[in-house]
Amino acid sequence: MKNQAEIGIFGGSGLYEFFHNGKWKKVRTSYGKPSDKVFITEYKGKKIAFIPRHGRGHKLPPHKINYRANLYAFKKLGVKTIIAPTAVGSLKPEIKRGDFVICDQYIDRTRHRKDTFFDKRTVHISAAEPYCPELRKIAIEACQKNNVSVHKNGTVVVIEGPSFSSRSESNWFNKMGWDVVNMTQYPEVILARELEMCYVNISLVTDYDAGLEKEKDIKPVTTDEVIRMFNQNIESVKKVILDMIEMIPKKLNCNCNNALEEAAI
Repeated sequence: MKNQAEIGIFGGSGLYEFFHNGKWKKVRTSYGKPSDKVFITEYKGKKIAFIPRHGRGHKLPPHKINYRANLYAFKKLGVKTIIAPTAVGSLKPEIKRGDFVICDQYIDRTRHRKDTFFDKRTVHISAAEPYCPELRKIAIEACQKNNVSVHKNGTVVVIEGPSFSSRSESNWFNKMGWDVVNMTQYPEVILARELEMCYVNISLVTDYDAGLEKEKDIKPVTTDEVIRMFNQNIESVKKVILDMIEMIPKKLNCNCNNALEEAAI
């Protein structure tokens, strides 16, 4: 099944289909079923695999996504590079609705997720640089090309969900200096690293989490607001991703593809 795709794309909230010419393919994994069938297509001479993270119709809440199956499905298809857009809430007033954030760090606040492929081997993989630095540069360049307001780095705190943060949690996240909050980037990013695949996140800011402590006129997030803002910016997300596909070289100058070299005991 390998070499059917080289670039994998996850569709987040509001992005359940992307390309039109191609076919949906069922991919079986030893970790269970992925969120949906995988859409296989080609763009600008590059083979693409697309998985809607929550399934078409948003059937899966974040804590019920089979992240291991999704990542392993990409691996089986030969994917080496993953582009992962997500909706996020801002924790800072200067990070505004509609902005893009190219995250470089995460904080894991999840609790019940299967977050490793190494249950039977002792492997301590480095997560110091979890997001591919080369892909991040390409994502930033693609955002700038499309005149998108982009923050070149950021720390995302990943919560379990499905509930949004309490006001106290949100204030704590802000005081810790973290930038945005999300429910799906972990364990996606670390599983990609375990499989030695390059992974980049494009965070689209849709809301201000539980509001901002010093900005009393900013209201807590609602699901309707998240979807409305994502839909409002969906074309910008697609343009950035399409430009990234064109810009990604055959080989990236990063160490993502040998992340396991010094990890196993």
